[in-house]
Amino acid sequence: MVNWVEAQKPLLHGLMKMSGLRQQTVDIEPGTTMAFWVPKEKRNQTHYEVVPVNNNGYNTSNKRKKKNNKKINEKPVVVLVHGFAAQGIVTWQFQVGKLTSKYSVYVPDLLFFGGSTTQSEDRSPAFQAECLMKALDKLGVNKCTVVGFSYGGMIAFKMAESRPDLVHSLVISGSIIAMTDAVSAATMERLGFNKTSDLLLPESVKGLKALLSVATYRKLWFPDFLHRDFLKVMFNNRKERAELLDGLVISNKDAKVPNLKQRVMLLWGENDNIFHFELAKKMSEQLGENTILVGIKKAGHLAQLERPCVYTRRLKEFLASVHFEPLQED
Repeated sequence: MVNWVEAQKPLLHGLMKMSGLRQQTVDIEPGTTMAFWVPKEKRNQTHYEVVPVNNNGYNTSNKRKKKNNKKINEKPVVVLVHGFAAQGIVTWQFQVGKLTSKYSVYVPDLLFFGGSTTQSEDRSPAFQAECLMKALDKLGVNKCTVVGFSYGGMIAFKMAESRPDLVHSLVISGSIIAMTDAVSAATMERLGFNKTSDLLLPESVKGLKALLSVATYRKLWFPDFLHRDFLKVMFNNRKERAELLDGLVISNKDAKVPNLKQRVMLLWGENDNIFHFELAKKMSEQLGENTILVGIKKAGHLAQLERPCVYTRRLKEFLASVHFEPLQED
């Protein structure tokens, strides 16, 4: 029997290819690989290190000298990091094609999503961030804007804090800096779930309907067979993903607001039922003067899918401001 969600993959892959992206797998370390959609001109390109030479042109290090690649990546880089319920190109399907004319777009699948996997037992957001940054290094990305949604937003915050040389600016949607035990407990109680995995890892049509109801502003209707197909395709690696959710929660006493130097946009559905707009306002104040908050009316947690035109327009405005607008003189 045809799985109608699986059957959409060739179409989605075709749209990515029309936008100039190609699939690539990056070996990060033994036992850890990360799947990406990358600009086609970067596919299978190796990042070469500059080797020191003496005045006669001889290699003065123990490394074998390698020929430098021709510089191909002249457009600013944007990295789109997905949330917990779907892999990269499903989450960002409406944004990729609108960005590639001016930006080099990279769409990773985080570990245990899509084709990304690891033999490591580390399930922390810091490890996800570390692997993603290593992968970007291997792809030759030396500076980028990271756009993170929900779970991916927490990864993006980790990246910006640990590698300000890599993360030039940050866009966060429907996320928080870190999931504390207090926030987790309060959110689940408010939404009527015992634990986070009950919400984010549904095992039944009823559970998936509950997730979609919480995540969207408009109440969506799909026939049950589509819900069943979605469950089969999008919720694999359940054991590992449950461990990711466990590794996400930290103690209140360990939570801190990072001192970010980058410009940050919080791009939020004003009707987000998971992370309320008021929470975004508070986070904007905590992060300071380099942060702006932009709300999208009549949009819930999945703002980039519910109102893609508005979301993409606001995203492009911010990207243009950090990459193309001239600096104002004092």
